[in-house]
Amino acid sequence: MKNETQLERYKKLTSYIDKYFKEDIDIKKIEEICHYSYRNINRIFLALHNETIGKYIKRIRLEKAAQYLKFSNSKIADIAFQVGFENAPAFNKAFKSKFNCTPKDFRNSAEANRNIIKTAFDINAKPLEFSIEFLRDFDFLYLEYRGIFSDNIAVEKTWEELLHYCEKENLISSNTIFLAELLDDNEICDSIHFRYNCAINLDRPNEIEPKGLFKVKKHKRQKYAKFKHIGAYEKSHETYNKIYGYWLTDVQLEFADKPSIEKYPSFFKAIPEEQQVIEIYIPVQ
Repeated sequence: MKNETQLERYKKLTSYIDKYFKEDIDIKKIEEICHYSYRNINRIFLALHNETIGKYIKRIRLEKAAQYLKFSNSKIADIAFQVGFENAPAFNKAFKSKFNCTPKDFRNSAEANRNIIKTAFDINAKPLEFSIEFLRDFDFLYLEYRGIFSDNIAVEKTWEELLHYCEKENLISSNTIFLAELLDDNEICDSIHFRYNCAINLDRPNEIEPKGLFKVKKHKRQKYAKFKHIGAYEKSHETYNKIYGYWLTDVQLEFADKPSIEKYPSFFKAIPEEQQVIEIYIPVQ
């Protein structure tokens, strides 16, 4: 999208929807944000997302509901209301249409998968280690990757674009922290819509006017369960599997409805793959 006005309005819209998607977002509000008619902004949105605004909101509501079913013991009716559905029957119908099963069956399947994961680990293996930490307020510049979670080449290309932009704008210093914000669960989200924000922290956010598809976002102070993956970045899914498998039994913390964060202390360092480190921050209440 070469038109900067269209691009800025599109960025404002996506930021608004991602923040308020559980609420009743009407057409007038969208038109106020974008200064376009709903018809025109919907065309732009469809071209970039391969889905309309309405379908996008419905999809991320259902995917968020699936996360609640997977990681919490909340009642299904409460989850339906929490993600923006007015009643349980409407939620059940929409959920079954997307996931080809009822919410109850989905939760039972998630429990079965946890048991499978747990049996895959040696009973004498080292316990799942984690610490509780708070990440302070900070601002970060990011570029969104949207696509298949396991497409390492595409993810690396997004990182390269971010780094090129940061070097061009002289944003990287000795205090730079390389991190990622994971907005979706790759086991739930449609593969082509998985969202992963490649990012760096900003020392002087007020001096930055992001161009193109680059955005600046503020991270609010949040409590996390912090885990550590040591080894090749590409094998981090093994650590996530263990976290998922033992979450309800060993960790026993309630998830918070915030994105997960990854920090890369060994980013840009010439070290062997087996020594690479990812700090994984899972938001908790």
